[in-house]
Amino acid sequence: MKKLLILSALVLGLNLTSNAQSILNKVGTAAAAATGFDANSLTSSILGKLTPALSLTPAQKPTVTTIIKDFLVQKATIMATQKTNPAAYTSKFGKLYAGLKSKLGTALTVAQLAKFTSLKPAAPSASNVLSQLFF
Repeated sequence: MKKLLILSALVLGLNLTSNAQSILNKVGTAAAAATGFDANSLTSSILGKLTPALSLTPAQKPTVTTIIKDFLVQKATIMATQKTNPAAYTSKFGKLYAGLKSKLGTALTVAQLAKFTSLKPAAPSASNVLSQLFF
């Protein structure tokens, strides 16, 4: 009986957690749409450049795609502060970027991660889609 109760509590907890993540993703996607920032198309464009540059394997692509998309959705939520409070944006973006590198570190090899950091453009550029990851 105790095992059934514990199992039920675990299932309920997992369900609530997944719903909370879904709500956060919807909020981030709505913020992205409000700013004209399309995380889906940016993700596919970025992966189009990263896949050959990093020689991503088919096993790595889904994980890297999810990491990049999550990063872009989170970035969209802080973009409004870029104009109103640049210092706050810089601080928040720094934390987001550190999280991005940390997550990519689990999905990429050491050599691939080093190559990723070397792809950083010298300055933000509208013509270089990778700028969205670094600035």
